[in-house]
Amino acid sequence: MSNQPADIEREIEETRERLAGTIDQLLYRSHPKTIVGREIAQVKAHYVDPTTGEPRTDNILKTVGGVVGVIALVVVVRKIAG
Repeated sequence: MSNQPADIEREIEETRERLAGTIDQLLYRSHPKTIVGREIAQVKAHYVDPTTGEPRTDNILKTVGGVVGVIALVVVVRKIAG
């Protein structure tokens, strides 16, 4: 590395451009719409096989079973308490 002013100015400009790109990337990643999009994609990937597009019935049945179990528990607790 040379310590010539022109070289130093070029390095500073390159660093400034890299930092600007990093800040833009961070802003994009932290934008609420981007976060929501990522979460939706993650949920879809859990319930739909991304390679075939077929539903993952095992995961769907697990979720439905959990929901039915919670509802049954609430009903039983209400009957016991009421």
